[in-house]
Amino acid sequence: SMSLCEHALSLFRGAVGTVRPAPMLKKAVKLQGDGCPQLLVKGRAFPVKRDLYLVGFGKAVLGMAVAAEEILGDRLVRGIVNVPLGIQESLQQAGMQEMLLNPRSKIQVIEGAKNNLPDPEALKGAVAIQELAEGLTADDLLLVLISGRGGSALLPAPIPPILLKEKEELTKMLASRGAAIQELNIVRKTLSLLKGGGLARLAYPAQVVSLILSDVIGDPLDIIASGPTVASSHSIQDCLQILAKYNLLHNLPKSVETVLSSSPTKPTASEDYSHVCNIIIGSNVLALDEAKRQAEGLGYTTLILSAAICGEVSRVAALYCQLIQLVCLGFASLGEGPLGDEVRRNLLQLAAELEIPGLNLAEFLQALQGLGRERPVCILAGGETTVQLQGTGKGGRNQELALRVGLGLHRAQATETGSSLGRCEIVFLSGGTDGQDGPTEAAGAFCSPELVDEALQEGLDVEAFLSNNDSYAFFSQFQGGHHLLVTGLTGTNVMDIQAILIRDT
Repeated sequence: SMSLCEHALSLFRGAVGTVRPAPMLKKAVKLQGDGCPQLLVKGRAFPVKRDLYLVGFGKAVLGMAVAAEEILGDRLVRGIVNVPLGIQESLQQAGMQEMLLNPRSKIQVIEGAKNNLPDPEALKGAVAIQELAEGLTADDLLLVLISGRGGSALLPAPIPPILLKEKEELTKMLASRGAAIQELNIVRKTLSLLKGGGLARLAYPAQVVSLILSDVIGDPLDIIASGPTVASSHSIQDCLQILAKYNLLHNLPKSVETVLSSSPTKPTASEDYSHVCNIIIGSNVLALDEAKRQAEGLGYTTLILSAAICGEVSRVAALYCQLIQLVCLGFASLGEGPLGDEVRRNLLQLAAELEIPGLNLAEFLQALQGLGRERPVCILAGGETTVQLQGTGKGGRNQELALRVGLGLHRAQATETGSSLGRCEIVFLSGGTDGQDGPTEAAGAFCSPELVDEALQEGLDVEAFLSNNDSYAFFSQFQGGHHLLVTGLTGTNVMDIQAILIRDT
């Protein structure tokens, strides 16, 4: 029989596999009919009256473009994709030729945005995309591929006469005065030709179909890659308010003043976007659904906690530790008593502090209570935690989360509410779907209370590894590092995935 670790690994790979660019696109998109062909996207039909064009930007669009070209065949007239600097070489070295366009491709690849910052190369690509969009007619169809991570930096097109470096300076000044990422994005969108619905406006009257791979919690269309094909919900007024809030109204570059004073003040949402259709074809939710399907196939009773897990890594670890204790109490028939009530109170308190969007924990706990005791339990979740860096070690948010959960469970064994942990076999996995977690070759790690027990017996100070943010070094010490989750580049990104597997022994 497979071990829990092997099960966890196979669930993670299954989840990532379903949001890899090629399978994901082929599942969502078809071209059918010869005379007047139709593009079918998730069951919606778009007639291809004349020519089909393609543009794309972001970290995962290269693989998406390869699959799209295969599906569209000769119907595709021309395409341009803007991708991060060096990505073709990385894929080549990783032996992932299937994610590279062939030399005769009709799609031009432009690399830019070094270190995920807009640069002249990214601007060159954005201008090429802008010119292609402007030349379209009512009979054309523009397919837009958007991958959240890096999508925004790869589409810089400041409204003339603003120069790229002036826009950058302004963004830096805002950031240094403590502006939140949402505020920075509102200002960026307002000063951009393509963001905040700009690309869709320029492509009018052509039909625009956007296929989106989301890397943002809750999949908000206007936030992913700054929403180039979505009506902006913000106005010039919002931008001016933010600039005023950080005392920047009086030292703006002349060009920015010109643009802000000549722009209409009402939000663009009143404009007509009926020629646009935005479709999310890959997200954390889809990845978790696939993992659930596979876990049930392996015989687990499976629940999805949330696809929007966020917050400081130690608080999220505490939430997972309490959940695991509750399941183990249930296996010991103690879930309904005072111990179970205490754990449930702790959980509700933690969830209230973390403010995870859309999480109905009371409902989840209800479902957990109804589980039978005869089958092992799998709890799945996804999202993106944050780590406050204090040390100089190596690791990433996923490895740190796994180690914190292992240590938390080890400590809980000595408490009354954790007393039944000993009767259960437990594995916790956390991994980044892009195959990278911090500056190491690992995508994440899996951990169990036994691993931490073993480390402490060997005289390792687990707490010291954590306070130095050195989870990678910790996991590397054991069984040749096989608790590290190493997948290599995946060519996709829908944030992180966590799996908790619990078996009653």
